[in-house]
Amino acid sequence: MSFLWPTMLWSLLLVPGLVLLYLWLLSRRKKVALPYAQLALVKEAMAKGVGWRRHVPPALLLLAITAMLVATARPTAVITLPLAEQTIILAMDVSGSMRATDVQPSRLEAMQAAGKAFLTDLPRSVRVGVVSFAGTAAIVQPPTFSREDVVAAIDRFQLQRATAIGSGLILSLAAMFPDAGIDLSQITGQRNMPAPLGAEPKAQKEFTPVEPGSYASGAIILLTDGQRTTGPDPIEAAQMAAQRGVKVYTVGIGTKEGDTIGFEGWTMRVRLDEDTLKQIAQITRAEYFYAGTAEDLKKVYEGLSSRMVMEKKETEVSGLFAALGALLTLLAAGLSIVWFNRVM
Repeated sequence: MSFLWPTMLWSLLLVPGLVLLYLWLLSRRKKVALPYAQLALVKEAMAKGVGWRRHVPPALLLLAITAMLVATARPTAVITLPLAEQTIILAMDVSGSMRATDVQPSRLEAMQAAGKAFLTDLPRSVRVGVVSFAGTAAIVQPPTFSREDVVAAIDRFQLQRATAIGSGLILSLAAMFPDAGIDLSQITGQRNMPAPLGAEPKAQKEFTPVEPGSYASGAIILLTDGQRTTGPDPIEAAQMAAQRGVKVYTVGIGTKEGDTIGFEGWTMRVRLDEDTLKQIAQITRAEYFYAGTAEDLKKVYEGLSSRMVMEKKETEVSGLFAALGALLTLLAAGLSIVWFNRVM
């Protein structure tokens, strides 16, 4: 915990003074009552006042004053808060290796089921977009609040050849920041994309790199089962995300020993490149998750659904201390009335 006005903490020196004042008043009261100690009625009255209960209301009041004095220093703390608005991009591998059945019923079907289950746990205030990638990448659903549109996009997946993880990452950034002028030449192969007739071509926008992982209003979830076979370097793409503060949570699906698949007369061995996925997550200050079964994948997405809509943020909590002080004051007054028919 830190304080915006730490000098106000000097006011806490009043607390020991109040304790000494209370002890002085108690001793003075005993001295005043001493000449009448022979009176039975006064003795009985004093006896009723003596005991632990008589000290509870003053102690609560002292705690209330302490809390209010701390509040004047404007304390701040790092707490977890729900995000008001966020954009999540699901970057999903649709390469041919996703037909492997080492994850039942297949890697593709397990990914589709887990992705749709992930949507049900997200608040409606979160926009979700979908990018698919194989030899190339495509935005199959721009960020939207409509869960039905996202589900329909996931159901439309068609398997293709090759795996361009870097293309999927770069296009995910473009989907998250559509007006940032992100260079897509590594994906399209064209340096300057032609502008529509009569429209001015968009210039590449300059930006100032930020702290990796600092962008709190969006994240990318990258799911793949294989190794990059084409397209831009995924590590360079991860560095682009890191420069924009975007976290890329990576999910590796498939058994670690891999699987052999066959299609249209050819066969190939597919293995999971965990090292690259771990490096992508590390560069962007996110995490890597391994999903060796459909159930593992479901649990990963369940954990991510809650993580995606919360953020840790340094927040002023002086109001909490002030509220605590007010509550303790009311409690002290209430107990005093109940026990002694007076307010302290």
